[in-house]
Amino acid sequence: MDFPAFSLDTSSLEEAKQPDTAVTYDLIILGGGPAAMSAAVYAARKMINVAIITRDFGGQVRETSEVENWLGFQNINAKDLVDMFYEHVKSFDLPVSLGHASTEVKKVSDAFKVYMDDGTLYTSRTLILATGKHHRRLNVPGEKELAGRGVAYCATCDAPFYEGKKVVVAGGGNSAFTTAVDLLKVNAEITLVNFMKGWGADAALQERLKKSDKVSLLDYCQVVRIEGVDEVTAVVVKDMETEKEEKLDANGVFVEIGHLPNSKLVKDLAELNDKGEVIVDCSCKTSVEGLFGAGDVTTVSHKQIVISAGEGAKAALSAYDYLIDKLLI
Repeated sequence: MDFPAFSLDTSSLEEAKQPDTAVTYDLIILGGGPAAMSAAVYAARKMINVAIITRDFGGQVRETSEVENWLGFQNINAKDLVDMFYEHVKSFDLPVSLGHASTEVKKVSDAFKVYMDDGTLYTSRTLILATGKHHRRLNVPGEKELAGRGVAYCATCDAPFYEGKKVVVAGGGNSAFTTAVDLLKVNAEITLVNFMKGWGADAALQERLKKSDKVSLLDYCQVVRIEGVDEVTAVVVKDMETEKEEKLDANGVFVEIGHLPNSKLVKDLAELNDKGEVIVDCSCKTSVEGLFGAGDVTTVSHKQIVISAGEGAKAALSAYDYLIDKLLI
């Protein structure tokens, strides 16, 4: 079964002004999440010659149903929030490369070269990496084979397919509990499987789920296998203390065990920490002159939408200061 994805109408932005491959931009922003969109707004306001390169817009916010900690809103639909971000960016009529992936970033002399999977090459004097993170995989038998056929990574996209069905959620933090909340809305029967000992979700989320007779909690257990041929039929979990395995009937599995930074593009260019995050200072500077980082791909703590947006703004302003100091604009 093919599941629909969260989507925005980006056609008007994409067609507004395509990047010119013959142009050397003052700044290229890699990414389309809150950090990247915030950076784009601030760069545009500083009248920097800037282009955005991204597969799509929204970032990880696209995988959330509701946002309860964005200043000014007690509660806002995540898609509505991203739509507002997107409309703000679109108002500046910036050059955008949409739908294609960057494959490599190099620095040649004083210029950054961004290579694309369609053979296109973009050049800029500065660059902001705001590529965010991606879901960590379980890496167990059946996960890859049944991806999109019961194995899912986005409750916002896929929860409606599991109305009244049995679902396993792998994870013990806020993302896993939020996924379970989304599944409760469609009356699913949920089993949370936490590999770590002790639940890491916020107390309010834990309390909410523990009150439901539709939720079972398996702490200090590991998903070791996902079974099924054309679709998920069962999940095998192992108790980490007794090492006893148990097969759970299931129609689906949602994987919420954390995220990994999308830093592969600069792994041979910039300094990373042991988690693969791009190391930045308080001005969003990396170990490479002219290269800035913003949002979840960096070492900045507390991965939150508001923090990513702030870091994106800061990165754009730091890039502007760099260009001014170097007399490049």
